[in-house]
Amino acid sequence: MTFDKKLRTSLHSRAPIIYLITRGNLNPQNFSSESKKTLEIIEFAAETQVSLIQIREKLLTARLRLKLAREAVSITRKSDTKVLINERADIAAAAGADGIHLTSSSISPEIIRKNFQPDLIVGASTHSFTSAEKLKSQGADFVTYGPVFPTPSKAEYGAPKGLKKLRELCERLKPFPVLALGGVNDENYRTVLNSGARGFAAIRFLNDLENLGQFR
Repeated sequence: MTFDKKLRTSLHSRAPIIYLITRGNLNPQNFSSESKKTLEIIEFAAETQVSLIQIREKLLTARLRLKLAREAVSITRKSDTKVLINERADIAAAAGADGIHLTSSSISPEIIRKNFQPDLIVGASTHSFTSAEKLKSQGADFVTYGPVFPTPSKAEYGAPKGLKKLRELCERLKPFPVLALGGVNDENYRTVLNSGARGFAAIRFLNDLENLGQFR
């Protein structure tokens, strides 16, 4: 692994990894007003020691993504929270972000490491055992697996995987970190952790100050 010691300790310790993904609602028209809300969530997440934050704002121009990423990095820099950028390794590098999150259609972690900073944290989304095993072999630092539970944002990936498959994948890849994604909320995140996941990623659940507060 090439990521820093603090994150290595987090990924492989017993403490759960909490991975906040931004809402994806920003666009060039609402950026001035809505980005402030996003940054408020990021600041509070860093205060509560959320492990990872993914900037996932695909509707923004590259310049606005970079602006948001730089502001997020500035907010989290003195905390243990790490900022990852969705897909855009160039923006991650320019913003001084800690890493990148790859989608199922992205280039491989190997190519990222060869062409950008080798110490970037590389996370990746996966929806199958085969893909997860391949990403592990290609040098990803962790994967998100799902959707575990029903969720509108992940409907395109088919039926929920369920806890049984999550448990099986975690067992197959351990100690490699697998994070549950899709429909994780206050009522089921403990069940996810008890199924062997190293943590969980969420959009709706974690973009809420009250929900975040319980992880202080």
